[in-house]
Amino acid sequence: MNPLALTIFLLSLAIGTTITLSSFHWLLAWIGLEINTLAIIPLMTKTPHPRAIEAATKYFLTQAAASALILFSSLINAWQTGEWNINSLTDLPMNALSIAIMMKLGLAPLHFWMPEVLQGISLPTGLILSTWQKIAPMTLLLQTSHLLNLNLTIALGLTSILIGGWGGISQTQIRKVMAFSSIGHLGWIVVILKFNPLLSLFNFMLYIIMTTAMFMALIAMSTTKMSQISTSWSKTPALSASTMLVMLSLAGLPPLTGFAPKLLITLELVKQDATLLASMVMLISLLTLFFYLRLTYIITLTLPPNTPNSLLIWRTPSKSLPPTAIMNILALTLLPLA
Repeated sequence: MNPLALTIFLLSLAIGTTITLSSFHWLLAWIGLEINTLAIIPLMTKTPHPRAIEAATKYFLTQAAASALILFSSLINAWQTGEWNINSLTDLPMNALSIAIMMKLGLAPLHFWMPEVLQGISLPTGLILSTWQKIAPMTLLLQTSHLLNLNLTIALGLTSILIGGWGGISQTQIRKVMAFSSIGHLGWIVVILKFNPLLSLFNFMLYIIMTTAMFMALIAMSTTKMSQISTSWSKTPALSASTMLVMLSLAGLPPLTGFAPKLLITLELVKQDATLLASMVMLISLLTLFFYLRLTYIITLTLPPNTPNSLLIWRTPSKSLPPTAIMNILALTLLPLA
């Protein structure tokens, strides 16, 4: 892609997110979300493959439907209350709005677009879709967290954790595994959103760090399938070892970073007398643990039959290693700081 065009699209992404983050007016928030959506579509189709075009079309249609619902519900709210302020919402528009925002985020049962879209695009664009594109809708949810319907958030959060675990088990494509992982993590974030918005924000920040680390490692190893990951150890042992630890961090195993949000969310739910909900969330997340352990098994304990006994072959481009290493360190060692 032309560097000038790429710069314009990336700047548009940044501007769209900034507009949504700094807006108090629903129309401005909607404009920011629209700029975001329109800026990422050319990035998705920069390799003109039918699969990429299909992914971009699915993404555009889903996001357009969610944006239309956001505009429609904020319009109804303005008609009822005479205000466009983000925090002045009545019950019906608030429910419609939260469903629309959760559709933009890819929460279950409005998640069907997410694995398909992520599978059809390149790894760098997948990284933007899994991290940056979630920031604007998540800030809107956090700003309106005190108005959310508790039953709706818990139902969608639980469904997301369940589908995030269940859907990832049978996958052989790593991008689809990351899509289901994203759905599961967003489920954890939304379950606690009404009880403790700050904890949700903390969880979201750690999710962005861990997902970025994972995608950067995959980009450095240029792997998109499980069969490719099984041969990565003989090519780049150090990177494969750190990728394995990042996977375990995403799964939420102590003493890695991913354990912090799960521990704090469980403690908060118990404190709020939602012990049954906490135990359900923990049990369902064992499904996610299963497919991460499967990936770590494939990456470390299986070796291809034709591995040379001579010196290891290092094929990782050196310029991608420093940022990948920094993100990996953050994804593994933030638990004591947290």
